[in-house]
Amino acid sequence: MFTGIVTDMGEVRALEDRGDLRARIGTGYDTGRIDMGASIACDGVCLTVVGLGPDWFEVDISAETVSKTNVSAWVEGCRINLERALKVGDELGGHIVSGHVDGVAEIVEMRDEGDSTRVTFRAPEALARFIAPKGSVALNGTSLTVNEVSGCDFGVNFIPHTKEVTTWGDVKTGDFVNLEIDTLARYVARLNEMS
Repeated sequence: MFTGIVTDMGEVRALEDRGDLRARIGTGYDTGRIDMGASIACDGVCLTVVGLGPDWFEVDISAETVSKTNVSAWVEGCRINLERALKVGDELGGHIVSGHVDGVAEIVEMRDEGDSTRVTFRAPEALARFIAPKGSVALNGTSLTVNEVSGCDFGVNFIPHTKEVTTWGDVKTGDFVNLEIDTLARYVARLNEMS
């Protein structure tokens, strides 16, 4: 489990197709404190550490994960948001995030509002019903509050701090981002289906 509070920006250093995709990710984390088999959210995708070096870790990414996320757009040198798994007793500054991406959303509009940036995303139709104003979503692994919703489109405001400490300062219209809907919204919808 994760909180959606990004704690490092990693860099994709190498990608190798081995049937599954192997990615080497540069990090500022102390890799001496990362265990083999640990879970790290990489742009919101929960991945298992299969290799370690002095300032990098490696993960294997299945074809299924590549097809359901924006991992297919990763290239060497691109930056990604990283978060280590939640430990008992850690501060829960965002919301409960599983790292199981539900789909991808497209950035359809961006506009500056003061020092902040308002971004409009278009969610897949099957996921849009789970997104509510003032609710939470995880986008590229970042816990965010939804400002408004209109059909499949929803808006999020990015403050300067978020743009500085995550990859949100790098995005542009037309980019696809990993979307994980709020776990609570998923269960409420399921309960309503059964009523």
